[in-house]
Amino acid sequence: MKTFNMRPEIYFNRGSLALLSHCQDERAVIVSDATMAQFGYVDKIKAYLDQAHSTAEVWTGAKPNPDVAVVTDCLATLQRISPSLLIALGGGSVIDTAKAALYMWRALCDQQGTSFQRPTFVAVPSTSGTGSEVTSFSVITDADGKKTTLIDAMMAPDMAILDPTCTNAIPYKVTVDTGLDVLTHAFEAYVSVNATDFSDAMAEKAVQVVFDCLPQLKENLDDDTARERMHNASCLAGAAFENAGLGINHSLAHALGGYWHLPHGRANALLIEGVIQYNADLNGSAQNRATDKYAHLAKILDLPARTAREGVVNLIAAVTNLKQSLDVPLGIAGTDIPWDDYESALETLVTQALADRCTPTNPRTPSPEDLRNILIRAF
Repeated sequence: MKTFNMRPEIYFNRGSLALLSHCQDERAVIVSDATMAQFGYVDKIKAYLDQAHSTAEVWTGAKPNPDVAVVTDCLATLQRISPSLLIALGGGSVIDTAKAALYMWRALCDQQGTSFQRPTFVAVPSTSGTGSEVTSFSVITDADGKKTTLIDAMMAPDMAILDPTCTNAIPYKVTVDTGLDVLTHAFEAYVSVNATDFSDAMAEKAVQVVFDCLPQLKENLDDDTARERMHNASCLAGAAFENAGLGINHSLAHALGGYWHLPHGRANALLIEGVIQYNADLNGSAQNRATDKYAHLAKILDLPARTAREGVVNLIAAVTNLKQSLDVPLGIAGTDIPWDDYESALETLVTQALADRCTPTNPRTPSPEDLRNILIRAF
């Protein structure tokens, strides 16, 4: 038997942030970062909470690729305030920090034999990429630079507020990187071994929106409609992979990003074509379930797909053309990582990717040599 999780409640469109003015008499902690505070979004949320006669403690220590030290610092604030309402305002790193802090808080309570009073958790994403506002995933970097994926239903937000005005301050490069993360989420959920008709519907729509809207944002970063649609697509892709899982594109990106400190979306983007080629077995028979599903996506995008192989080849070409049009490097060499350093890290990257929690739901079971070849071709 399969299931499809519809949590959390989702409120969306411009101005939806005002919903927080109805959070009456709460003791809130706002988890965010310096950028969101600088652009006034934290104060905006505080103002809404003031209208509802709620108090708010602000913690803005979140950083990209959050590590254990950052999460521990956030946890200290949660323990001190013991909030009834937790609001995470920011990109995936901010929301993942709040999730991991909740995870650690519960673990400490279990160890100490004390009661864990989980606050109502509201996620307000400021980037259109991770989909973290609708997932039970959190990615944390350990002291050795290795990324660890936490998965626990308790970490899933109770409410997601998708107000695209929160993305207005996001620069072009971040918009592109996070947008290509949306595309990767959708691709991987679509061909996952746990994919269903429900997750497929969300993934298909997300793919269409990314191909439509990212080029529009290249032309006009202030295109409100394109920003809003990308924000919704990010959530759709997040809901798809929350239910279906991901695959080796993310496993390799976690290893690559953790080792070389690359932005997560950029790391994913550099690997997309090689992963599709491998999953579809283009160097072999090209006759498997993933091949058929990639070919179906090609048809949805109005690409030639008279055969499954032709569809996959044209889908890969469309991804490459999209990346070129958005000024994204087509290879890892374009990130200025020297080949000698990269080659010496390959075995570490492969080992980490094989152990990653995203790998089991990939449509093909990779060998170490398979992953090594994908990484080499991606360079």
